[in-house]
Amino acid sequence: MSQRRDDYTSIVEAMTLINQKVNLMGVVLETSFPRKTKGTDYFCLVKIIDQSYQSRGLSVNIFTETIEKLPLVFNAGDIILLFNVRMKVHNSVVHAVFNKNFSSFALFDGKYSTTFLPYLCYLTYLHRERDEKLILGLRKWLVDHSIGTGLIDFQSLKDIREGDGFNLVCKILRVVREDEWILLVWDGTDTPPVAINARLEDELETPLPLESVPVRLPRDIFCKLPPFGTVLRVTLNCGNEKLGMNVLRTNRWVKFDNLRCQLLDSLWHATHLPTTRFCYLRDEDHIVSQRMREYDKRIKSKWGWMPLSVLPWPTHVTVTDHFEVPFVSLMKALVHPKVVGKFHCVVRVVASFPWLVEDYRSPTGVYRIRLTLEDPTARLHAYLYAEDAEQFFGGYPSLDVLKRMRNLLLGICESDGDSETSTSNQEGLF
Repeated sequence: MSQRRDDYTSIVEAMTLINQKVNLMGVVLETSFPRKTKGTDYFCLVKIIDQSYQSRGLSVNIFTETIEKLPLVFNAGDIILLFNVRMKVHNSVVHAVFNKNFSSFALFDGKYSTTFLPYLCYLTYLHRERDEKLILGLRKWLVDHSIGTGLIDFQSLKDIREGDGFNLVCKILRVVREDEWILLVWDGTDTPPVAINARLEDELETPLPLESVPVRLPRDIFCKLPPFGTVLRVTLNCGNEKLGMNVLRTNRWVKFDNLRCQLLDSLWHATHLPTTRFCYLRDEDHIVSQRMREYDKRIKSKWGWMPLSVLPWPTHVTVTDHFEVPFVSLMKALVHPKVVGKFHCVVRVVASFPWLVEDYRSPTGVYRIRLTLEDPTARLHAYLYAEDAEQFFGGYPSLDVLKRMRNLLLGICESDGDSETSTSNQEGLF
């Protein structure tokens, strides 16, 4: 038999009280991004559990006059008190509805402590001392229960795949407002390489972009991005200018449930869906600690610079000088403080301009070639010019030899060498 805590109703009992008002005390699993309704209100969804109902969680639909009045949950596992919410059923699924006119809420830190002041509450909320014992009991229960990421299978960026339903735990590095809100997120791992399907002769008119979504960052901010691991762009199609001020926070770990991941010009990109849920995580959350341990182990490793996809060793396609120069990622090279530097990098060559080897040299016989290089951290243009190109190609080989060298760099089968549409599928070379 379900238990009633003072005047709070357990979730499992509340789900039987359709069309009735109840008070609920629960633990926040996740929330939706706030959005404007078709009317004048703002809406967000908060999913909660308690001791009586721990599996799927109860969805609470919250409507307020302004975005500022919506509950901004600091961390998964925080405690929310909900007063006078009405239980409803839609498509055979029970949920609760928060009404701006007679409901109220209060949010408390879920971490164990004896402090009982809410960090956020609705205007009509009145603090009651009798709630403190119940909050303390829920905090004690949370000590032995993993809430942040314990109920869903979350992947890392190295496991990313196309399509909907990708669940990700990552760190928000930057929040950028372009035409839409764009998050730069990272978890210390590398997104997998993808085949480059393109009309190679069109590189002049439609070159491969260097970013899935162009993001303008000041140099000092750009240089603070991590040197290892992919920085993924995530677009939020929320259309609300206040979203960044009220919801989005940098340097915080977050869990996303149900992102759509796609390839834009052979670059990984993610967008949020109406069904996407999220919640911030504490640094001590077990999966956050795991991600950081793996990253620390990687940066301390002698081979930490190497893209994960080419382990145990990349393809030997080129020969390099300056063996004393350490291997680094392209991102590390890009943020180098000096204008000129020497670097060893494991990269893929994904495009070449000009495409025809007959055009590699100017009418005066000078090499001028632009290669597009990428690794998990960046995509950039590298130029082979004059003496540098002569050294790279070993002088002035025949056109047939030069064509084989080009195809080898691009990972193209010889049978496709003269095709306008070819696939670059080189895993990695240096």
